[in-house]
Parts: sequence; C-alpha cells; structure tokens
Amino acid sequence: MVLRLFFRTALCVLFSLAVAAAQEAPVPVVQEPYHHVQLKNDDIVVIHAVLPPGERTAYHIHSCDRTGVQLADSTTTGQRFGEAEGPPKAAAPGDVFSDTCTDKPLTHRVHNVGNTTMDVIDIELLHRPEHPSTSAAGPVAAENPSVRVYRWVIAPGTATAMHTHARPYLIVAVSPMQLRMTAPDGQSRTEQLKSGDFHWVNVGVTHELANQSSTEGQIVEFELK
Repeated sequence: MVLRLFFRTALCVLFSLAVAAAQEAPVPVVQEPYHHVQLKNDDIVVIHAVLPPGERTAYHIHSCDRTGVQLADSTTTGQRFGEAEGPPKAAAPGDVFSDTCTDKPLTHRVHNVGNTTMDVIDIELLHRPEHPSTSAAGPVAAENPSVRVYRWVIAPGTATAMHTHARPYLIVAVSPMQLRMTAPDGQSRTEQLKSGDFHWVNVGVTHELANQSSTEGQIVEFELK
C-alpha cells in the first residue's frame, strides 16, 4: 500500500513538472499572445506588443536582429530563459531600442510591473545586408548590423532637415500629429497620424517632415542597412 502510494505521488509530481515545462517552453515571438503581427514582408515583421499592468508574456524567442520604439510610459522587467528576473526599467514614448539577435537568439519574457500598459512597436529584421549602406539619413538614435534608427522630435510649425533614405525604411508615429512630407521639388503629402501608425517605404526617398499640429510630434524612421 505504501509503495503504491509512493508511485502514485511520484507520477503526480512528474505529470505536474511535465505540464509546467510545456507551459514554459519558449515560442517564436510571432506566436506569443501579447505580440500581434501587423505587417510581414520579405524584409521585416512589424509587431504591436501590448502588455497590461501586472501581466507577463510567455517566454519567446527573437531569432533575428530587432529594433523598436516605445509608444507609452511603462515600467517592465525582463527575464532571460533560465536566468533571474532583471530590475525594473522605466520607458517613455519615443524611447528606441535595438538588439543583435541573429548570432545568438534572445529568449526572454517581459513582466509589466508598473500601473500603465506597455505599448511597443517591435520590428524583427529578417536578414542582414550583404553590403550595408554607409550613409546615414540623419542623427542615429540606435543601430545594429541590420538597421539604423532616426528619432525626430518636431515642434509645432517646424520641420526636419531634408534627408535621404537610400534603403527601404519604416516610418512610425509615436504621437498624434498632422505630418506633411515634402520632396525637394516641392511636392508634398499631408497625413493625420495616430500614435502607432506606421508605413513601409520600399524605395529611395528624399524628404523633410513637417509638424502641422499645435503640439510637439515624434516620428521614428527605421532604415534597413
């Protein structure tokens, strides 16, 4: 009887461990429930990651170089698979990041320890360039072997310098604004943007970005190398 009870208890423990292991098994980032794919093409995957206060993501894998921008104030911790949870880190709208993951995939989870929702545009860069460009379109806010990031903070009624993107790029609105894009020949286009709006541009472009709103605006451009 004692032996039977021992084996039954052991089986229950093993079953519980197996279930826990299955629940903790890392998944590709595109399969993580709080990460929502917004765009996928041959070059990038654009993911909108939204994590309410108190919630944790599942362990997930970033297997490509990545970059992104914060859309809201938040306080989170990161925890690499098999390691202890890291310290809290505060983020503000417009904060940009980049990681080099192609050589060594990043497997981690994120815990929202603050009282506001984490809101992030995450960009997975599907391949590194064989011949990286050497010219930058403006002041570089972040970069890795696959991308350069330009962050423009534009006061009302002002514009960035005219600048050229020699490679495809993604433009993301961090804050709501009325944005006018003007080419060297004077042709322009105006768009009313919301926070998190983005647009993929697959051709070379020379333009300036003007803020026609009454409040400061932020735009981030992610240009492939």
